[in-house]
Amino acid sequence: MDNNTTFSYTYSAKEQEEIKRIREKYASPTKEETSMEQLRRMDESATKGAAIVSLTVGIAGALILGIGMCCTMVWGDKLFIPGIIIGLAGIAGVSAAYPLYARMVKKKRAELAPSILRLTDELMR
Repeated sequence: MDNNTTFSYTYSAKEQEEIKRIREKYASPTKEETSMEQLRRMDESATKGAAIVSLTVGIAGALILGIGMCCTMVWGDKLFIPGIIIGLAGIAGVSAAYPLYARMVKKKRAELAPSILRLTDELMR
């Protein structure tokens, strides 16, 4: 008997994981979202929108404050008083960012409370 057959196999866990990730991007979503995934997603959504809005308000306020400072320091002879007014508007924007965030999170959590409590009751059984 002539037994000249050889077997060659290469395995790379890193390549297999990459292949799975790429495949998941293109495969149709067939699995349903589990209750725990849904709970995490809902909990994250309570703060995500509020964070975006408050960051936008805070950054805009800081930029407006900077414009007011430029008006008073660089062009102080002509725009000193308008610069102070613009700066105060910027300070108001920066100061309003966190209370806006807290209020939006409180409102969103109140909206999500019944659903989250129902899901947590199901998961704790």
